[in-house]
Amino acid sequence: MKSLRELYRIGQGPSSSHTMGPRRAAEQYKQRHPEAKRFRVTLYGSLAATGKGHLTDWAILQVLGSEQTEIVWQAETVLPFHPNGMRFEVKMADDTLADPWTVFSVGGGALAVEGESQPESPDIYPLNHLADIKRWCEEHGMAYWEYVQHCEGEGIWDYLEEVWQTMCAAVERGIEHEGVLPGELKLRRKAPDYYIRAMGYGSNLQSRGLVFAYALAVSEENASGGTIVTAPTCGASGVMPAVLYHIQKTRRFPIRRILHALATAGIIGNIAKSRASISGAEAGCQAEVGVACAMAAAAANYIFGGSLATIEYAAEMGLEHHLGMTCDPICGLVQIPCIERNAHAAARALDANVYATFADGVHRIPYDKTVEVMKQTGHDLPSLYRETSEGGLAKALR
Repeated sequence: MKSLRELYRIGQGPSSSHTMGPRRAAEQYKQRHPEAKRFRVTLYGSLAATGKGHLTDWAILQVLGSEQTEIVWQAETVLPFHPNGMRFEVKMADDTLADPWTVFSVGGGALAVEGESQPESPDIYPLNHLADIKRWCEEHGMAYWEYVQHCEGEGIWDYLEEVWQTMCAAVERGIEHEGVLPGELKLRRKAPDYYIRAMGYGSNLQSRGLVFAYALAVSEENASGGTIVTAPTCGASGVMPAVLYHIQKTRRFPIRRILHALATAGIIGNIAKSRASISGAEAGCQAEVGVACAMAAAAANYIFGGSLATIEYAAEMGLEHHLGMTCDPICGLVQIPCIERNAHAAARALDANVYATFADGVHRIPYDKTVEVMKQTGHDLPSLYRETSEGGLAKALR
């Protein structure tokens, strides 16, 4: 598995796979051809189907230049390696094309080239099954976060502190920003209203209302192109901050414990990323919001003193109960149903934490098996339910 720096990426929304990934690909191609005057970029499959709603073309044109770049949309062509394919080419003076480069945005802002390893992000975790990591921790008397430190080194904590600060800033901006989100849906922001209304309730309802408000805040910041952290993706970026921000505000745990929770959750997300997918285009929303819920449930369980077993159970439960969730954004925008899904997944993560604690971690289906099932379920989903906006709720307002 790769570094948590590859899982928790700081960047602009609204989509890690459709915005952040294509932007990084354009930057890399521009570095290869700094003197080139014109480019052609062909978008395939899911990138083409929902790219305009996800601002894919905007992200690419910001790097290569709007006057110099031709965007070709080929939604009907799905390359076998991954649904999010892109082909970059230099356009010569006589309109011939040179140096074609096909690259894939595989989720979480990460890129992959079929048949090539990515030297920029080497594998640093020797284990990628939670059962094996749990066994290692038991043998060494360590927690999951200590395995992260063992593999990543002390430097990971400075990065995770930057991640945490970015998450907090997104929450705090989001609960203050009012108005309408960009895009043809003209969807009003809800986070400020949820926050104010929650403050008027008693402690139980207030707690749940604040979790909703925090998740909405980050998701709405993401939808407007604000700076967020992929956890594990832009589309699911509201779940982890909502849970951790709420816990920190109400319980005042030391920041160091929050960072350890981020590391714990990072293992959960990294396993799903390396052994299955965190791409909605490849495996549906279960791979985005489902994995985010698993991560947040594990983080919460660690913070409240959970054992290796209860943390694993909380994570498994968070993912298990999102299995089969389709990715069907209306108009290709990361707004409906994406924003509400973040809020409900944050609440479900907290419930999974409590449930796992009551069960003392005893359960039958391991997290590793649930990841395998998620991968197979994603492959079984028809393409119209995997971020193409051709089916499901995406057709509700047509």
